[in-house]
Parts: sequence; C-alpha cells; structure tokens
Amino acid sequence: MISLVFLFFLSLSFTSNGQFYDESKNYEGSSDLVNLEYHMGPVISSPETSLYIIWYGRWNPTHQSTIRDFIYSVSSPARYPSVYDWWKTVRLYRDQTGSNITRTLVLSGEFHDSTYSHGSQLSRFSVQSIIRTAVANKLPLNALNGLYLVLTSDDVEMQEFCRAICGFHYFTFSTIVGATVPYVWVGNSRKQCPEMCAYPFAQPKPFPGSGFVSREKMKPPNGEVGIDGMISVIAHELAEVSSNPMLNGWYGGEDAMAPTEIADLCLGVYGSGGGGGYMGSVYKDRWRNVYNVNGVRGRKYLIQWVWDLTRNRCFGPNAMN
Repeated sequence: MISLVFLFFLSLSFTSNGQFYDESKNYEGSSDLVNLEYHMGPVISSPETSLYIIWYGRWNPTHQSTIRDFIYSVSSPARYPSVYDWWKTVRLYRDQTGSNITRTLVLSGEFHDSTYSHGSQLSRFSVQSIIRTAVANKLPLNALNGLYLVLTSDDVEMQEFCRAICGFHYFTFSTIVGATVPYVWVGNSRKQCPEMCAYPFAQPKPFPGSGFVSREKMKPPNGEVGIDGMISVIAHELAEVSSNPMLNGWYGGEDAMAPTEIADLCLGVYGSGGGGGYMGSVYKDRWRNVYNVNGVRGRKYLIQWVWDLTRNRCFGPNAMN
C-alpha cells in the first residue's frame, strides 16, 4: 500500500549499446522473505477505468503535461520498451472471478485546487476531504469504475512524507466522500526531500565521517527532478492500488494495513541486474538523461519494475533476458 522511503546506492557502468549496466549479481528482486498471496478481494478489473486527477496547490502547466502524458502512456502503445508494455506485467493479476486488472486507464476529469482548500499541511486522512471537495465542485463520484489520483505541489507537507512515505493508496469512506472509491496520493518532493523520493535524480548529502562517497547524479528524462521522481512513485502506486484496492487483494505479510505489495517487492529495481541495493541496467539518451521506458509523444520515463507472477521475479520490458 505504501511507497516506503528506500535509499539504494548504485554501482553502474556503461555498455556498448548505450545502456547503464551494473556489475553485480543478477538479483532482480526476491520474495524469499515475503510470500505474495491473493486474499480473495477485488482488483481494479473494469475493462476501462476512469482516472480523475486532483491537482492540489499551485502547478506548472508544463509539469502537469508531463504527468498527463505518463497516464496516457499506460494505455497507449509507444516504442518498445514502453509504459504500455510495463503495464502488461501489472495486468497479469486477477481476481477470484478470473478478471484481470484493467487494460485501459482513461483520464476522465481533472480538478485544480489552487486555493489549498484544506491547508498546506495535510494528514493522510485529509486526502479524503480533498476528494470530497473535488467531487462537490466538479468531479463525478464514480463508484463503478473510478480511481482518484491526488497530487500535491512541492510546497504542501504531508504527514510522514519524506520520513516514511513518498506516496500511498487507500479507499475513501462513504461517510466522508459519499461512496467507497480507491485513491492514490503522491507528493512533489522537489523542495522537501528529493534525495529520498526522487532518487536517483538527487542524492543524500553524506554525513561527516560516514565514509559515504556521493556518486554522479542521474539526469531526469523530463528535466525536472521532482516531477520525474513523482512519476516513478505514481507508477508504483498505480500498480499496487490496481492489485490491492481494498487491502484484501494481492499482498504479502501478515498485516493488511502494512502489506508488502507487488511494487514493494521490487523497490529500487529498474533493470536487469537490479536488486540487493543495485538499480540495474537502464538507458541514457544523447543528452545523458536516464530512462527505462518510452511513452507517448516521444516521452521517456524511469519507473521501477513490479513482481511478475509468471516469472516469479521482478520484471520490466527493458529486461535484457
């Protein structure tokens, strides 16, 4: 459910085909300590899912376009390896009726809450009130096939943001919003903690005497550390809310309120060789921007892999094997 803060230090070299490649073992994630199980609950399985974005705070239109293009890329084929191909791994998960996760995410509405209607210091619980405000003013309350994505600007603080979470998903209470619908929250970490939630595009400052040597920062594919970091977290949370929307779907561990979900198993894995603290093999373009998948309109993104049910390991379309 939660995108946990995780610092993974990279050991990378160049390959002749323009990829970064780590020289570590081919870990690519492990579920040896966590048994991923299906708990008989729903997945988001509508043939077409309506996604509603709530832009909370003040947003740069260019940054909004970058995020919209990522959402469009989930359901729109692009040059391989693509976001669309990455979503195919997410779609392997199904519910007890045999229905797979939704094929198509449709951006069906947006609400701009530029007045900070619930303040600039939020709790997890207040996200539901933000959704209620959006529904009361513009967005439909879609309990049939709706999914709500709440994105907060870089000047908005969130409970546990930067300390324990970079994003999370949950579901609304009908007593607050009027219906039970799944939602995702992700914040822009640019001003508050890019070294935590936009890594590897920013790096932590070494502590005196720690022996940690800062490595070269990787250039974000869309030119904005906070936004490119957000997109990786958005991908993480979309995969998990789709496979575990009501906290009784696909997850590992004993506690449904603190589950290990299909993206948590692959935290920090972006390519072949990844895992165990290594990022894996990814691409760089001629401007030395780092990415691992393509999107619509020539976009490039760096998003983490997810657990592949058929391969029993972390997998993404940029895999070298």
